[in-house]
Amino acid sequence: MTGTTTVNHLSAARAHLAEFPVVDGHNDLPWALREQVRYDLDRLDIAADQSAHLHTDLARLKSGCVGAQFWSVYVRTDLTGDSAVSATLEQIDVVGQLLARHPNDLVRALTADDMEAARRAGRIASLMGAEGGHSINNSLATLRALHTLGVRYLTLTHNDNTPWADSATDTPAAGGLTAFGREVVREMNRIGMLVDLSHVAATTMRDALDTSEAPVLFSHSSSRAVCDHPRNIPDEILAALPANGGVAMATFVPKFILPEAVAWTARADENMRAHGLHHLDTTAEGMKVQRAFEAANPRPMATAATVADHLDHMREVAGVDHIGIGGDYDGTAFTPSGLEDVSGYPNLIAELIGRGWSSQDLAKLTWHNAVRVLRDAESVARDLQPRRAPSNATLDQLDG
Repeated sequence: MTGTTTVNHLSAARAHLAEFPVVDGHNDLPWALREQVRYDLDRLDIAADQSAHLHTDLARLKSGCVGAQFWSVYVRTDLTGDSAVSATLEQIDVVGQLLARHPNDLVRALTADDMEAARRAGRIASLMGAEGGHSINNSLATLRALHTLGVRYLTLTHNDNTPWADSATDTPAAGGLTAFGREVVREMNRIGMLVDLSHVAATTMRDALDTSEAPVLFSHSSSRAVCDHPRNIPDEILAALPANGGVAMATFVPKFILPEAVAWTARADENMRAHGLHHLDTTAEGMKVQRAFEAANPRPMATAATVADHLDHMREVAGVDHIGIGGDYDGTAFTPSGLEDVSGYPNLIAELIGRGWSSQDLAKLTWHNAVRVLRDAESVARDLQPRRAPSNATLDQLDG
């Protein structure tokens, strides 16, 4: 279904978001700060207009009506072992620096109650999610330490497998989750950390749903039925979310939402590698190469309507209580028209209003579902902790 977005729809979208702002599941600003300025926040101050360098700054977050943000404390999978852990700690540290520099705009949030308090105060609740199980270096104690430092979800893999979980974009090795992988999920349930299934293989999704006693999260994944990309969620998994209580947050990355963009992006990625660059490089050097490729090879253009198509389908299959938004800003070189940066969320809500989405459904999409899934994970943890001691199991013990 395609709506007709009008000025009135956009006005209505802003009115809605003033009451129920966006909880965004995934923003890679910390990694962009690492890559571009090695965490020198004087050089990239998000209190200033950073539209030439970033998708994110404070003014655009406010314009986009963002009320809560899961900041990704992602590190690339070519960082392994202790190096991955150290780099993740650096990412956590820079989020703390951002909060200290901008206390009138950003506030640390560790719980669902913290999110609601930030909304009442008109500040952006700032949570953290670690993207990729390599960040824990096969250590449940490290997992617990990340939670103590404020990390509230762990994406079980990134683009490559871990020894205990298969990624959507790597050659299957574990067949889903290994015994240790299931123990990771159980320990996440016990401490109240959300199990994030973006990036994982469908087999891993199924194993996690079978294992988890708490609702799961897809922090930035769209519908595979609408765009057949392995990073997206199959309908059978979306249909299983109501029984689990989880939430799937639609992403904006063109290669995951627009079928015509899949092959185009594969060529752009190959071009980056031919220039000696990582395909996810969004530094000035990387973007220069990407823009030159785009100029020579016009890009198929996703729009807010493209994302709305995914949300329409995800609502139909999973139900309106189990969907959300996870843009993946500052983690992608390309964004849809109308959703170029974090100021664009009202355009998406206006598109959905034009398609007949009710105020109640929109409130669930933008705010209530994400708050509820964290609250439910907290409730499960409170129930489990008196009955289950911290796990000290190791990869070798469980997987041999």
